[in-house]
Amino acid sequence: MEVTWREAMRRALYGAEGFYLRERPDRHFRTSVHVSPVFAEAVLRLLLRVDAALGRPDPVDLVDMGSGNGLLAARVRAAAPPDLAERLRVTAVDLSPRPGDLDPRVAWEAEAPYGVTGLVIANEWLDNVPLDIAEMTPDGPRLVLVDTSTGEERLGPAPGPEDLAWLERWWPLRAPGERAEIGHPRDEAWASLITRLARGTAVAVDYAHPAGRRPPLGTVAGYREGSVVPPIPDGSCDITAHVALDACAAAGERAGARATTLTTQREALRDLGLTGARPPLALASADPAGYVRALGRASQEAELIDPAGLGGFGWLSQVVRR
Repeated sequence: MEVTWREAMRRALYGAEGFYLRERPDRHFRTSVHVSPVFAEAVLRLLLRVDAALGRPDPVDLVDMGSGNGLLAARVRAAAPPDLAERLRVTAVDLSPRPGDLDPRVAWEAEAPYGVTGLVIANEWLDNVPLDIAEMTPDGPRLVLVDTSTGEERLGPAPGPEDLAWLERWWPLRAPGERAEIGHPRDEAWASLITRLARGTAVAVDYAHPAGRRPPLGTVAGYREGSVVPPIPDGSCDITAHVALDACAAAGERAGARATTLTTQREALRDLGLTGARPPLALASADPAGYVRALGRASQEAELIDPAGLGGFGWLSQVVRR
């Protein structure tokens, strides 16, 4: 069956037999959450900053979007210091069933709550929001249709006015054969999160590209069991595409965000205390076991801030004060 890529992604990921309703992400790809508990420690430090800026409200929220197996939410909940822990309300948001071993203090919901006061974190969530693909032709942009069982494509109708306006602003197509992923569904998803924040900070961490440096052939990819596979939208694999976080930032500001920071994971995590620095060699003699532990941690930090890997991810932070 031939449909637009947005509809194909919706069915493949979130339909009745969709990938994310059947699978846990950690079986198929590694995110920063799965690389190391150090990522959760950094998120906790960020939550403590947000909590202090808000005047330590009761309750204070942590909302984990696209939580997968709930690991990030559970780790932050477990590591919270007593003063924060007694006020902390943690919500993991995911369409899959609640994991049986998840900390009972972590709520499990299908969508983000309204009236959040605290921190919303969306780690590799926006890249799975379905979107359409357009290809430039001598007669202008055309939507790309895809066969959901084979992945074969053909050109379809011209994009609608909303799509065309988004393309012209955020990802203009100039030469025949160039492709763009029409990101306004991600903008809308992010803006929806901003409207659910009463006070606090929302953070999106994802594969990203800025205006002026969009990839000319797009970024749609498939992942299964740790390997890159053809992005056939039949429900057998993850389907993902990089995010125009600058467009999401603008949508967040229209939805009420008051302050925006758009940077990389490397810079954001370094600001939260991650350096990747090796421990002093003298520690190897004084405390061999401690040296090995510190060396392991340094390696984990280095992977999280590696500019050629996870450290190169985009990191969008927006503050809401209503």
